[in-house]
Parts: sequence; C-alpha cells; structure tokens
Amino acid sequence: MLLHEFRPGRLLAGLSALALAAVYAGDATGAWTAPWYVAFPVLGGGLGVAGLVTWVAYRIRRRTARSLSSDSMDAPASSSGSQDIR
Repeated sequence: MLLHEFRPGRLLAGLSALALAAVYAGDATGAWTAPWYVAFPVLGGGLGVAGLVTWVAYRIRRRTARSLSSDSMDAPASSSGSQDIR
C-alpha cells in the first residue's frame, strides 16, 4: 500500500536540484570548472519541465477520475428535497 500518490513533477524538480548540486560539487573538488551562471538554465529548465509534467499528470488524473465517476449528470443529487450530505 502506498503512503501517498506519485508526483512526477516533484521528482523532476528534485532531480534537477540534485544535478545542479552535482555540477557544483564537481567544481568544488576540481574535477571540472563550472561557470557561476550554469545554475540558471539547469534549475530553471528543470523547474519548467517539472511544471509541465505536473500539469500533464494533473490532466491525466482529472480525466481518469471523470471517466471512473459513477455520478449521473442527469439526475439531481437528492430527490427528497433535502440537500443534506449523507
């Protein structure tokens, strides 16, 4: 049993932050030289892709929930006149 639902956008945002950390860790150890401005395209691009993936996942979940819904659009919520939630 899963504790929470899968969020691919959050995964990609975290991976882009980890990639940026790896770039600067390599720069700090002397393995390569990374210019200071490399953070903007890596993190900005990662967050942009994460936002797009989050939007697509939301649309898929919404469409799936609508297709699985057993509510009838023609029938009223209650035919007894009471609008109480039961």
